[in-house]
Amino acid sequence: MLLIMKKLYYLSLFFFVFSISLQAQYGKQKRADKLYNNLAYVEAVEVYKELIENDYNTRGNRLKLAETYMKLRSPENAVFYYEDILEDSKNISAEYYYEYAQALRGAKRYEESREWLKKYLESNGEASAEANKMLDRNSSKIQTTYTLKKSDFNSDFSDFGAVKHEGKTYFVSARNSGNSEKEYSWNEEPFLDVYQLNSNSEVSPISGEINTKLHDGPISFGQEGETLYFTRNNYYNDKEGKRDKEATNHLKIYSAQKSGNSWVNIQELPINNNEYSVGHPSVSPDGKTLYFTSNMPGGKGGTDLYKVSINGNNSFGNPENLGDLINTAEDESFPFIDEDEMLYFSSTGHGGYGLADIYKIDLNAENPQIINLGETINSNLDDFSYFRETNSNAGFIASNRDGSDNIYGFNQLLPLILKGKVTDAVNGNPIAQATIRLFNENNEQIAFLESDEDGNYKTTVNRNMEIPLEAKQIEYKNFNATLNTSNMQDLEEMEYNIVLQPVSDVEYLAEINNIYFDFDKSNIRPDAAKELDKLVKLMRDEYPDLVIEVGSHTDKRGSEAYNEALAKRRAKSTRDYLIEQGIAKNRIKEQGYGERQPAIECDRCSKEQHQLNRRSMFSVVNMN
Repeated sequence: MLLIMKKLYYLSLFFFVFSISLQAQYGKQKRADKLYNNLAYVEAVEVYKELIENDYNTRGNRLKLAETYMKLRSPENAVFYYEDILEDSKNISAEYYYEYAQALRGAKRYEESREWLKKYLESNGEASAEANKMLDRNSSKIQTTYTLKKSDFNSDFSDFGAVKHEGKTYFVSARNSGNSEKEYSWNEEPFLDVYQLNSNSEVSPISGEINTKLHDGPISFGQEGETLYFTRNNYYNDKEGKRDKEATNHLKIYSAQKSGNSWVNIQELPINNNEYSVGHPSVSPDGKTLYFTSNMPGGKGGTDLYKVSINGNNSFGNPENLGDLINTAEDESFPFIDEDEMLYFSSTGHGGYGLADIYKIDLNAENPQIINLGETINSNLDDFSYFRETNSNAGFIASNRDGSDNIYGFNQLLPLILKGKVTDAVNGNPIAQATIRLFNENNEQIAFLESDEDGNYKTTVNRNMEIPLEAKQIEYKNFNATLNTSNMQDLEEMEYNIVLQPVSDVEYLAEINNIYFDFDKSNIRPDAAKELDKLVKLMRDEYPDLVIEVGSHTDKRGSEAYNEALAKRRAKSTRDYLIEQGIAKNRIKEQGYGERQPAIECDRCSKEQHQLNRRSMFSVVNMN
């Protein structure tokens, strides 16, 4: 009896301890999920890791940890936690295929990313257009090229949103020059403020009433520079504004007026709302339109780009969504509009090189297209906050390609102009209607050109590329080469002349038919003289050093010896005709072949077949 009581005691103790442990893990799960929902991702990572180590809801927590790492823009870590689950698990939502593909792309594992995107499309009948864009991305389009350099005024914290105005550079940073102890739970960095770079390269907070204890920036200047538009958390008159039902303090756009060297008279724009975010202002160069980012209801998904007319006196029109050519189900942000109404923006939904790429679109074009700015500007991670000075090739972007958000200065190089002349290798004459084709690294044609009457061709090509080239003309041998457009930052044009070798076929070059003779005759007939005149023109005007052989033939009637002599007479009469027309004797060889090389093999030849065998033909001895 005592033994039974002891067993019951230990069994009860086991279940009690197990229950306590289970409750502890359950409480830790609730804490991890709450941290995630409150955007405290850095802290959430550690709690999810503890749950996985304790083998609690391992599959679900691995997926959640992968999502958390993607929020922190750490795709390598996200891939680590995604791959075991996705490679081995069958009963999982196809949406995770898409998320895994995104993480692989961020980790520069592009081929694997494409494979998982294909799986996503195969398993999801309502697959997003964004997945198709990633698969269809074509990098062969002719692009503006950029040189990029990390700016000297970056800190150890997030720096982005750089703009230049009246010779001063302004930017957003979490460097915390105010020594605030408050941190943003998302990444455990200080809150953002707006700074300016002085003429002596010293960094200081922007003067006036712009910066607060919450997030401030990025900014955009009005046309005359007297009004400043900026993003800020819902914070006005030194107090935090109303949060939404999920306790989120949303972003809003405010304006400030210039007073001396300071910015005062802060006003909230009427397009703001406590229930959604509005931010990233960009004023058009004419000062009439404000472009911005928002996740307001009625959008295409995520954050979208909008525009609104500026009417003055803090009066604005109705916000207008920029449409589904620009906006996707993912996030579009950081608009910038230049003097030519070229809109630049960052997006995670247009299938770029990384997580967020920078794109442009010409709003004045008849058939506008979204264009990726290319691999120098864009990386495998996030690239955003494009800005270019008016009427300048210089500007800024921001990127977290090296870990933290940093500002990079760029210099914009227009596509390289490729031009040249196609000429004959023998006589140096220009060749018209030669076709020139350019290819990309996948041997896909990217340009098709035709030389003009003077042999010239011209197009634009990408810089820093190796470009296979093929040139053809019906009277010439094919030409192949590879162009290298690297290290040409100081050049606007690249000259590449193409020299084609003529085909070694006189009849083809002169476009002549065979020279035919009457039966048992060697005189030049009128129809033959017309053909020989074409050969005279070729040898006299186009190839003055061309040396040819005249080869003459007979039909099979008559003895072999007789036909041999007849063929020689025909060759001589052909040669004599050419000499009479001014062609030098030493440029014409002659050979009689008799009946040995008939054009038509026949035992009982017809009249027509006999005629085809009675001929003179021409071959190249020397082109030079």
